[in-house]
Amino acid sequence: MISLLDGVGSAKKKAPEKAFVLRLDVVGTEPRIWRRLSVQESMWFSRLHDTIQILFDWFDYQTHTFTLDDLRLGNPRRQDDLVVEDDRDITLADLDLEHRGRFTYDYHFGEGWKVEIKVEKTLTVQKGHAYPQCLAGELAGPPEDCGGLEAFHDMLACIQEPDTELGQEWLNWLGPDYEAGRCDLEKLNKALRKLEKT
Repeated sequence: MISLLDGVGSAKKKAPEKAFVLRLDVVGTEPRIWRRLSVQESMWFSRLHDTIQILFDWFDYQTHTFTLDDLRLGNPRRQDDLVVEDDRDITLADLDLEHRGRFTYDYHFGEGWKVEIKVEKTLTVQKGHAYPQCLAGELAGPPEDCGGLEAFHDMLACIQEPDTELGQEWLNWLGPDYEAGRCDLEKLNKALRKLEKT
């Protein structure tokens, strides 16, 4: 005789959601500007874009693209051979990130910034842990519209000499809150928590 209870509890349990620890490096900066970030696999790539903007204190004025092998995600467009898929339609889990290892994020083509993203660890989502969360980092993000990598390094050299005309110009342009040597984790995580409420 078959009981109605047969099979109850034997159904496959849903696998626990994964979390990734990502290492993000702004390519070409010396000394290296980087962040370590924990995220859930259910995160949309568009939300990862928003998170990167916060991590490096950028303002989302420019276009962006994630590149994973031959796949491009970001502001959707089709132009000649270049196809960029909409990053609002794809989650980190959709692209099996734990087996990819690395991908890149380009912000503003031309005199812009490239961020290399490496999957450092795959974990299980922890109850009570805030996602996304910046776990570590070094140095302030490069100002997005300072003129690119070479201009950024020139800027860093100039502000080391605040009594010179160029040093003063850069310091006035940067404003009093810019500290090149500081990565304020508390401020970043406060901004990330606000982002999650939107």
